[in-house]
Amino acid sequence: MKEFKVRVDQHHAGDEKLPSPDIFGKALYTLYIGQNDFTSNLNVIGTEVGKQYVLQVISQIASTIKELYGLGGRAFLVLNLAPVGCYPSLLAGQSRNSSDLDGFGCLVFYNKAVVDYNEMLKEALTQTRVALPNASLIYVDTHAVLLDLFQHPKSHGLKYGTRACCGYGGGAYNFDPKLYCGNTKLIDGKNVTASACNDPNYYVSWDGIHTTEAANRLITQAILNGSYFDPPFPLHELCDLNPVG
Repeated sequence: MKEFKVRVDQHHAGDEKLPSPDIFGKALYTLYIGQNDFTSNLNVIGTEVGKQYVLQVISQIASTIKELYGLGGRAFLVLNLAPVGCYPSLLAGQSRNSSDLDGFGCLVFYNKAVVDYNEMLKEALTQTRVALPNASLIYVDTHAVLLDLFQHPKSHGLKYGTRACCGYGGGAYNFDPKLYCGNTKLIDGKNVTASACNDPNYYVSWDGIHTTEAANRLITQAILNGSYFDPPFPLHELCDLNPVG
């Protein structure tokens, strides 16, 4: 089974470069959208405007699946949204008191909003599944995997959950919104660079926004073993899977 990643945005699937019709039914489509849309609209998250926006994003995902189904696609993996309240970029940029953080140091409000989004996504997929009886439409709970990495990094061979490897400023998060990973800037009269740590394999967060290769490897292994699929899907039987190095 071949895999095709489909970009879901304001364009229709027909506007993208698509595989030839004879292999549509043999392909596996993975869809992931929401993180940038979500974090760029944090100012309205929790309001009625925010809810309507999130519903629009989810509706776009469902519409794209239906469009691909109409073209012959039958197997879809839909990844949910990550726990952005644990991201160093958000933690470092928020004025807060202790009640805003959970026991693992993550922002309660944002992670609750993510859970709400994921529940709406799961319900939308349930409804879409009824409309597409011949499709394998799988909800992939990568949120659970990544949340566990942030909360218990040492249990997975890592050391740092909510601290960025590549950043500037040190402290609990090593993230400064004025200086992103790899950039050099004049701050307080000195040229400083947001550089990478010496041991990225011990970090969950690479640059405060994205995950490290070490974390991505663990997330990928969790996806491939199928334990985070709903409903179950025999990925190992249908695809030629290689070990994740």
